[in-house]
Amino acid sequence: MSRKTPFGLLALAVGGFGIGLTEFVIMGLLPEVATDFGVTEPVAGWLISGYALAVAVGAVGLTAAVTRFERKHVLIGLMVLFIAGNLTSALAGSYEAMLAGRIVAALSHGAFFGIGSVVAAGLVAPSRQAAAIAMMFTGLTAANVLGVPFGTFIGQEYGWRATFWVITAIGVAALIGMITLVPAGTGANRAVSLRQEVRAFAEPQVWFSLLMTVLGFGGMFGAFTYIAYTLTDVSGFATSTVPWLLVLFGVGLFIGNALGGRAADRSIPRTLGVVLAGLTVVLVLFALTAAHQAFAVASLILMGAFGFATAPALQMRVMQYAGQAPTLASGSNIAAFNVGNALGAWLGGVTITAGLGYASTLWAGAGMSFAGLLVLIAATVLARRRVPVTAETRTGKESPVAVG
Repeated sequence: MSRKTPFGLLALAVGGFGIGLTEFVIMGLLPEVATDFGVTEPVAGWLISGYALAVAVGAVGLTAAVTRFERKHVLIGLMVLFIAGNLTSALAGSYEAMLAGRIVAALSHGAFFGIGSVVAAGLVAPSRQAAAIAMMFTGLTAANVLGVPFGTFIGQEYGWRATFWVITAIGVAALIGMITLVPAGTGANRAVSLRQEVRAFAEPQVWFSLLMTVLGFGGMFGAFTYIAYTLTDVSGFATSTVPWLLVLFGVGLFIGNALGGRAADRSIPRTLGVVLAGLTVVLVLFALTAAHQAFAVASLILMGAFGFATAPALQMRVMQYAGQAPTLASGSNIAAFNVGNALGAWLGGVTITAGLGYASTLWAGAGMSFAGLLVLIAATVLARRRVPVTAETRTGKESPVAVG
């Protein structure tokens, strides 16, 4: 039966790969784009920050606007929007047109991962839902490991527009996959109104989950934002080696995502507890040993692994507590990931400005991750007080609600 086949998940992963590539590849192409349009690099930087803001807007606003529609059709529409945005970027004759294309593509980003998480969970049995979400996010991690270096190479060899033509083609492939491989009705067995979706936010555990995402995931990205400076100025690596070190970080993301999804299917609170504690310890050790290259490399990989191992569990937790109306909560959690990224980057910048050095960003990240762990502990205690003890809760699972 189609709910048991991984082919629909593969289509979602391809879409995630294309979206991840769109988000991150511009960082390696920014000098070429700035030169081509005759703008300064700070102005060109709005192609990154503008994208991030549009992701947050789309994750909540666009998701709210489409909650009553069949989710397969929504995903198809979002992928069409993604293709249109990247096609606009590839054909852009001005900086303003390029920025518009980035914003259009970004609007599909948050809504795609939010709604896609619900669809992915609906494709498999309840015992495999977190692993299914992790498989969709595999496309995002693959974009970091393989896509960004390859996309940057294409852009540098054949012009930055060639990269966006490739991304557009990936979007078309994902669109065909969603049309043919994702079964209709997945994750949408009954109509759910916007009012029902909003009502899910009356559950305090939904807000606890969003706060965990901001703090836990933001802790990793706060440290990652300035990692190139840490690796060169503190660890002493040559600038030319940084891209290869970031590939190792991407490998950590890939491994953490896969293992985190499997672990979350056994116990979400236990997985989050172990991973957030582990991330805090890794960031502290990284800060203490950053001057030693071997330790720095090991810490970089582990930071990626523990950091992204949180993603499937965080996404599943908010969806479970949203009950039978998980779509808007899921999209809001994608926005929370981006809020965490921005907050972590800001906090890291504050420590650098204060003259504490680049390694201080690792301490800031550790503090955020530890705060996320404290929120998890408080939320879990409150959840257990409200749920009768059963065989299921004794295993460490929080009253799961099947998404589908």
